[in-house]
Amino acid sequence: MTPEDLAGRIANGETLAVEFKGEAREPLSDGALVEAVVCLANRPDGESGWLLIGVEDDGRVTGARPRHGSRTDAQRVQVLVANRTRPSVMVRAEVIELEDQAVLVIEVPSMGVPISTSDGHYVRRAIGGDGKPACLPMHFHEMQSLQADRGLLDYSALPVEGAKWEDLDPLEIERFRRFVHESLGRGDSALIDLSDLDLAKALGAVEEWRGGHRIRVLGLLLFGREEALHRLLPTHEVAFQALSGVRVQVNDFFRWPLLRLFDELLARFRARNTEQEVLVGMVRVGVPDYASAAFREGVANALIHRDYTRVGAVHVQWHEDRVEITNPGGFPQGVRLDNLLVTQPRPRNPALADAFKRAGIVERTGRGIDTIFFEQLRNGRPAPNYERSNESGVALVLPGGRGNLEFARLVAEESQAERPLALDDLLLLNALWTDRRLSTAEAAVLIQKPESEARSRLQRLVEGGLVESRGERKGRTWHLSAATYRRLGEHAAYVRQHGFEPIQHEQMILQYVSSHGRITRREAAGLCQLSPDQAKRVLARLVESRRLAQHGQRKGAFYALPPEDMGALAPDMGAPKPTSKPAKPRSRE
Repeated sequence: MTPEDLAGRIANGETLAVEFKGEAREPLSDGALVEAVVCLANRPDGESGWLLIGVEDDGRVTGARPRHGSRTDAQRVQVLVANRTRPSVMVRAEVIELEDQAVLVIEVPSMGVPISTSDGHYVRRAIGGDGKPACLPMHFHEMQSLQADRGLLDYSALPVEGAKWEDLDPLEIERFRRFVHESLGRGDSALIDLSDLDLAKALGAVEEWRGGHRIRVLGLLLFGREEALHRLLPTHEVAFQALSGVRVQVNDFFRWPLLRLFDELLARFRARNTEQEVLVGMVRVGVPDYASAAFREGVANALIHRDYTRVGAVHVQWHEDRVEITNPGGFPQGVRLDNLLVTQPRPRNPALADAFKRAGIVERTGRGIDTIFFEQLRNGRPAPNYERSNESGVALVLPGGRGNLEFARLVAEESQAERPLALDDLLLLNALWTDRRLSTAEAAVLIQKPESEARSRLQRLVEGGLVESRGERKGRTWHLSAATYRRLGEHAAYVRQHGFEPIQHEQMILQYVSSHGRITRREAAGLCQLSPDQAKRVLARLVESRRLAQHGQRKGAFYALPPEDMGALAPDMGAPKPTSKPAKPRSRE
């Protein structure tokens, strides 16, 4: 780490990944140092943590005290941490001079298992009661949660102490068969003809144990009786709430097995979901407030990926303009907001995810997130968002309200013409409709892919007549074509977004100079909404045609009317002064 990097981390303050330990008042003991390392190692995000010794909580650099005589030996610090952590944590330590003070910087790698001090003390990095990062005690269920986040533990496959076969409801097993039968080939039809016990074994819900059977968490979640779930799996709960503003109209909580819950939530969804129609050719196409497939996948994901070691309910909230689906437990390790659409599936509870796939509830590919986005966008709705998600929970928002029926019609027409639009196409078209224009870099961020792929996708939309480009190279922007705006019922929007032709740019600049006497390249770029290079080329054409004259060079350059046109300017227009001296007035006789 360079001193500049260190200064940047200090300026950003303490976070879940960065901890300050000041030694202005007293030296930091070896035990406290090791405990701070353990705290940073027990973080769920999979990234390195940083312990900065010699920096106070308020960010003041007061310096680290020498730990080995008159100096600090970084290698001995590394050995200390390795010897006093279980399993051993191999940190990287170095001393960096900053503001004439020595700062001991310790990089703590992400570990695959919970870490403790050599005397068995477990702590974790989390947000404390005051809203600031802190080191908190790490309980056993939190260790399980951490391992599940990292894909090292499948909580749904663990046996449940005290659970019996009688705690499972045969009606729920029959419900599972019905789901498979109604899945139209998506489910595992081989399960239908199995006996109740064999079906439970095939799913991994029950295992043979010492001549009998042990019930796993999966078995209770899928087939458990309500009383058994309440007694043996108290963290499992689902809430359905309907809200009008701040007024709660419905507030129901359930401790039912998952398939029964799924049926109930879908029934409530259908009862509230209204639909409009658009005519595509001779066919009427329904455009619902919320796509059923998107809601199904959103609810299924919340049930599959929730952290069942944490107390808290999965919430399905029906608002006037949106549906919110939240679940306890953040994204699994490696899944972030900026890679949701491209990362590989990482279910927190793999056995439960597999059971939902075999029931035909979710995509067998594990790409349900694509379905949520695709179905929402093709109905002319804003894209779903997960922006309220954090390390303690995932929140999906499906925007509702009045949809863009013309956009839905366009998508349907493209499909009927055997030019079906992919998810990336819908993301780009939706953004161009709402934001009016995109750069290639912005498009790449939107579809979460490299710029080369974003450019290729946009170019195909250009070839399909849906999009047009403007500008060159890095200054290129993209906007909807005139034909697309017409199909969307926005005839004037194309003219506004397409901007001005080069001759209009020139006239705007000349008018500006006539009014203000001069113009700089930056002013020309802002006036015509061009990049600096584009503005430079327009100004060069005006100079070449002798309609403007350049004064100065590089950043100090400005442009004014040529000397022969100065007489047409008013005295206060700011044009350059003529170099010849004015004639002296005649004396009166």
